Amino acid sequence: MKNQQKRTKVGDRTIVSIPPERALVIDGGILGSKRHIIYGLVEVDVTRAREIRRNQENKVSFTAYLVACLARAVEKHPDVQAYKIGRKNIIFDNVDVSTMIEAGKGGVAIPHILRNANLRSVRDISDEIQKIKSCPEQSEQNSGNLAKKALKVPRWVRMIFYQCMKRDPDMIRDKMGTVMLTSVGMFGNGNGFGITYMPLHTLGLTVGGIQTKPGYIHGEVVPREYLSITMAFDHDIVDGAPAARFAKDLVAFIQDGRLMLDEKREEKADS
Repeated sequence: MKNQQKRTKVGDRTIVSIPPERALVIDGGILGSKRHIIYGLVEVDVTRAREIRRNQENKVSFTAYLVACLARAVEKHPDVQAYKIGRKNIIFDNVDVSTMIEAGKGGVAIPHILRNANLRSVRDISDEIQKIKSCPEQSEQNSGNLAKKALKVPRWVRMIFYQCMKRDPDMIRDKMGTVMLTSVGMFGNGNGFGITYMPLHTLGLTVGGIQTKPGYIHGEVVPREYLSITMAFDHDIVDGAPAARFAKDLVAFIQDGRLMLDEKREEKADS
């Protein structure tokens, strides 16, 4: 999906054309503004994970590492990715993580779903991210015509379609995955939390910046690298206590760093 902004200089001002695809972003904001979202802001020590990555001859994507950690934490607490349909919650076994991938340096970020991320190694997820970066057309989210067709109809028609999606968890998983991960400043300097909206997901992770701070390790104060993370939950589905248990395991997975060393893909997969 192309999303280039045309800039035209006229006198003492610049006129920037708004890409048609921006309408879908606005749709998401409208949907997200009507939900009951609770947030959790945490700083996670990523010193060990980043040290392992720096020592890798063929470095994996740090985003892939976070995706793997998120997926495994969700696997332990599957209720955080439930979809509410009427008086029932629908909970999928595997975790499909929706994220944004920047197609080339300075390119436009495109949505992409990393399927069955809880069953895959960081290396495998990283390879897929690199493949989509080099060839965005291979992404199922970028190759379909649904978004193009949606832009040809009025917003009120799209809103009806979104309401239909809310009643069909299989369609949500197919089109948007089961959870989302957004990076707003992971590769910048300094810490900082990002607060974003969630149009349809029950769980979303927003990755902020990394900052070096003093840490208390084995009785000594040493420099450590801390990553800012914002967790968002749909409070209609997830209560505070389950959210806190999920957050505890997510932080443990990220801080541990061992998934960086896991080069093997697990045997079972969603059929």
